[in-house]
Amino acid sequence: MEKRYKGIITSKEGLGTFGYIPELKERYLAFARGNLIKKKIKKIFVGDYFEGILTEDKKIIIEDLLPRKNQLFRPKIANVDKVLLINTIKNPPLNTGMLDKLLVAYDYYQVEPVIVFNKIDLVENEEDKKELQKWEKIYTDAGYTVIKVSAKDKENLGSLVHFLHDNICVFAGASGVGKSSLITAITGVEIKTGEVSRKTKRGRHTTVGASLIPFGENSFIGDTAGFSKVDLSYIMDERELSGFFREFAEYTCKFNDCMHITEPHCGVKEALENGEISKERYNSYLKILEEDFAVNIKRD
Repeated sequence: MEKRYKGIITSKEGLGTFGYIPELKERYLAFARGNLIKKKIKKIFVGDYFEGILTEDKKIIIEDLLPRKNQLFRPKIANVDKVLLINTIKNPPLNTGMLDKLLVAYDYYQVEPVIVFNKIDLVENEEDKKELQKWEKIYTDAGYTVIKVSAKDKENLGSLVHFLHDNICVFAGASGVGKSSLITAITGVEIKTGEVSRKTKRGRHTTVGASLIPFGENSFIGDTAGFSKVDLSYIMDERELSGFFREFAEYTCKFNDCMHITEPHCGVKEALENGEISKERYNSYLKILEEDFAVNIKRD
């Protein structure tokens, strides 16, 4: 009887699918057996765990896929434990609108987000330092873990590595924030990186698709293409949105379906007026309602 190995799909390149077998510490070209089609498995994702056999010519025949705990579509990775949302204060400038949408999206998919500020070596003047401190406090108060690192100087990378052990972790964020540079600094695996455009102050896309890099025992890092747009209306209803702004959950409103806009006796609005919820996060919530769900909001 042929030995079955357990493995994980680590990349899909062109027409080829590649799987990694931890027991052998090797990556192999992988093919699915026909019985998977009968089980109505239409697509294999990066991150899928499988059982398969190894052929004499060193190829994996996937005989079965193990159940997924989640399935992301941007990036297309399954079984993700944590997502590290990489941001920068400058080069490129911080895009809080994008960050807040990604926080909502990953909470929706039940993937724990960790906010990472990279390129802190560029935060030199007092204005930039105050800006970083401001956003660190806002997101910490909102209930998120915030880490400050520098891929260039390898500063505080140990704190980042702490979140990677025994997990599938995805690095996500806008182009140019240094996702690939951080992965290279942590793993030693060289990944193509691009410079930030001097004209737009935004990064150029350097990563195509999604792939997983083995990192220690039972740990994998996902490198993904940079985000340019996120539309939350594809995954949720407008009345669900407030449930994914973590700090809102601490307050009670008169109406169960309160959207925290003009409703009376709204605990969120009262907390906003008392300075318990940041106006930046609340305004971001309103902006998402307007942009993604076409909710007409009358500004004061």
